[in-house]
Amino acid sequence: MKIAIIAAVDSRRAIGWENKLLFWLPNDLKRFKALTTGHTILMGRKTFESLPKGALPNRRNLVLTTRTGASYPGAEVFPSVEAALKSCGADETVYIIGGESLYRQALPLADLLCLTEIDATAPQADAFFPEFAPEQWHEKSREAHPADERHPCSYAFVDYERIRP
Repeated sequence: MKIAIIAAVDSRRAIGWENKLLFWLPNDLKRFKALTTGHTILMGRKTFESLPKGALPNRRNLVLTTRTGASYPGAEVFPSVEAALKSCGADETVYIIGGESLYRQALPLADLLCLTEIDATAPQADAFFPEFAPEQWHEKSREAHPADERHPCSYAFVDYERIRP
């Protein structure tokens, strides 16, 4: 199984405010869809609840919650990261899509980080991506994009691969 974390982070590693994205970047949303479609996505309950139309189509949606008896249309519910990952096949790619607590739990397990690094600082943030040791990761690719009429700031799609000893 391959575990990939996908997130958009500002210059302080901020990822959200009041359970919402910090920046509206259409190309980031397109990349998210292109990478995750056809794969499994794992998210926390609050992230699932923030999705405007519920479960994301053409993906296996896994939701973590400690709420007993919770169910979410179009999603499978698990009490822990371990339980969710045990339900996945050896050939599956699992994308961890948030939020902060899940990113923190999954970082030690991740093989790949698919980050959108935003060249700006959000005015307000209450959720942050965890720090990661740069010596443990190799920058596999970087695709920089300038601000334009649809994107209020410049950003880069950066993929990091874990360095295995």
